[in-house]
Amino acid sequence: MLRAYKYRMYPNKEQEKMFFQHFGACRFIYNWGLENKLRTYESDGKSISRFTLNKMLPDLKSEHIWLKDINSQSLQGATLNLDNAFTRFFREKKGFPKFKSRKNPIQSFSVPQGYNVNFDTHKIRLPKIGWVKTKLHRRYEGIEKTATVSVTSTGKFFISILIDDEQEQPATQHFDKDTTIGVDVGIKDFAILSNGEKIDNPRNLKKSILRMKVLQRRLSRKQKGSNNRNKAKKTMAKLHEKIHNQRNDFQHKLSFRLVCENQAIALETLNVEGMLKNHKLAQHIADASWSSFVTQLEYKAQQYGKTILRIGQFEPSTKICSTCGYYNRDLTLADRDWICPDCGTHQDRDVNAAINIKKFALDKQNLIGI
Repeated sequence: MLRAYKYRMYPNKEQEKMFFQHFGACRFIYNWGLENKLRTYESDGKSISRFTLNKMLPDLKSEHIWLKDINSQSLQGATLNLDNAFTRFFREKKGFPKFKSRKNPIQSFSVPQGYNVNFDTHKIRLPKIGWVKTKLHRRYEGIEKTATVSVTSTGKFFISILIDDEQEQPATQHFDKDTTIGVDVGIKDFAILSNGEKIDNPRNLKKSILRMKVLQRRLSRKQKGSNNRNKAKKTMAKLHEKIHNQRNDFQHKLSFRLVCENQAIALETLNVEGMLKNHKLAQHIADASWSSFVTQLEYKAQQYGKTILRIGQFEPSTKICSTCGYYNRDLTLADRDWICPDCGTHQDRDVNAAINIKKFALDKQNLIGI
């Protein structure tokens, strides 16, 4: 199985300068390759391949001497990233590749091979850069694949190393209705489980929104291009990073717990992009970040041999009574609980939805009778 290990790097001033030279060079090659692809497609009706672009790199280095100071495989990695961007575009039919800007605070470059990791001295040797101090807090075993060096908007450097641990993916474990849990995500409560448990929404953005507004006003008053504006931008970026880390920590702990405690997890397919068009709820939906939570559930379930069950986004999980199956057409978003007029059961809106999600998912798997 492929696993990624991410470590914090602490380069010195000279190494930091080399990092930014690699960021700029890979960005330059990416934009150069995109321009060539667009031009050849307009003239010939077929864009130039990645392999042809790589063959043109030696001549490009003769034209731009500073490219010779950059690891050649990192430059080829930029053309590979461009090729992958076009593949994603044609597969998903959205997100056409754009030219990269040096103003983007998050930059990266890849190192396919030729790097060395020393866990004893806590250093990693990168081609053309040398040994860089790194916080190697976890050891790994396996075949080293591509390493990716990146910098955040707050100026922190990280390296992500892809490892093939040469282990088979765990077999999918057997599940039934007793080892399956239904999960309904929400805003008031982040997750509602079919067993009746409600998990509070931490609302990290809401807790920091006043501080964010103050920092944004201070940033807007600073003169563009000044050092004070750069300091204000970094302060703003630190707050955004703190919110991101808080949200990420909460979701990782919750997703790990759900995967460990259950053999199967039933989820509802949500159109988050469409829901964000509701301007009254958009900020709260973005703060909850349901998509990243589902992504974490999926890859952790795959690692541990668990199963993710899905139901369609148009399934009436909220309006159907989980006890008798009565369809309540008059239920509105403001109704947090209701009494079934058919069987008289008092239903909590969210718990009822979580139970129905579990039922629909198991019924889809023909396991409702187990």
